[in-house]
Amino acid sequence: MTNSSDEIRKIRPHTIIALVEDRPGVLNRIASKWRQRGFNIESLAVGHSEKPGLSRMTFVVGSDANAEQVVRQLDKLVDIVDIRDISHEDIVTREMAMIKLRSTKETRSQLIDIAELFGANVLDVSPDSLILEATGDEGKIDSFVTLLRDYEIIELVRTGRVAMIRGADVSHPELPAEEQYDRYPGVHTW
Repeated sequence: MTNSSDEIRKIRPHTIIALVEDRPGVLNRIASKWRQRGFNIESLAVGHSEKPGLSRMTFVVGSDANAEQVVRQLDKLVDIVDIRDISHEDIVTREMAMIKLRSTKETRSQLIDIAELFGANVLDVSPDSLILEATGDEGKIDSFVTLLRDYEIIELVRTGRVAMIRGADVSHPELPAEEQYDRYPGVHTW
């Protein structure tokens, strides 16, 4: 069996990034479009972008999804400034995880050693628990969590994938500095 790059691309989940207006209801409208098409969002990360008034969203959907169809439909929404599927581009991805573990005097140093091995940080230490933070690609986070399963995980939270195109290229087209991102003032876009 051969592993061509085309076969590998088919099994990789879609990573879709969107630049959206930072307004109430935007996330709901976008998630509704995915739901209407029967897609499961594997992860979703949203945060402020470099432009005031705009947020950047990163969606990860399954590899079997016809993401191109949904991306075209989402691009028609008023709240979306730009959206694109970057799955097959050269990208840098990261995920962050926080893991709270039960610890004792005996296990605390073992957990800290594992954290150091993965370049993770110790965020909090108490007499009976500690919280670790790890950042990296999904494979690194998966491996980290797998090793920690030998101990008692009390809580686990992961951000989901965030992504950028590698190099100097920008993920979204340059927008005029003077453009206001309330494109339809006073008009409800839902």
